[in-house]
Amino acid sequence: MTGVPACVIGSHADILAWNGMAAALFGDWSQLPARERNWARLIFLDPGYRDLFVDWEHKASEVVSYLWMDAGRHPGDLQLSALVGELSVKSEEFRRIWARHEVQNKGFGVKRMHHPLVGEITLSFESFRAAGDSGQVLITFHAEPHTPCAEAMHMLASWGADATAAGAVEHSD
Repeated sequence: MTGVPACVIGSHADILAWNGMAAALFGDWSQLPARERNWARLIFLDPGYRDLFVDWEHKASEVVSYLWMDAGRHPGDLQLSALVGELSVKSEEFRRIWARHEVQNKGFGVKRMHHPLVGEITLSFESFRAAGDSGQVLITFHAEPHTPCAEAMHMLASWGADATAAGAVEHSD
């Protein structure tokens, strides 16, 4: 899948796989240690992601809701408990949102982002769950055809992995 950003998310919001378009849009996750390739850690602990999502609070709530779904599916999961504990210690925002106990299964929607190279873009996303109980979800992002957002995505595609080097989302250490 090369024409749209796509990634596979596993339990605990771990980022398991992604294509070049996802790297151009979200930053090159291959530069992170495997443990840090996690939506919750990125959203709450990496300032670049706070700037990337126009409605950061909404994105943060979705990520926490995903973790609550995991907790309901796998009570007593020690890795999830450790992640929640880590984020609770390091992020007041995470503690506040986690305390709401909101659970939702959101399979599609719209994300507004402010990409450092191409500016504000609006992308639709769709989630596809793997069969069985693997906990894996494929998420694809796409722009409305023939729009400025589609042009911005074409520009990111042409830069590919060089988008990160050119100033896309950079991960803090």
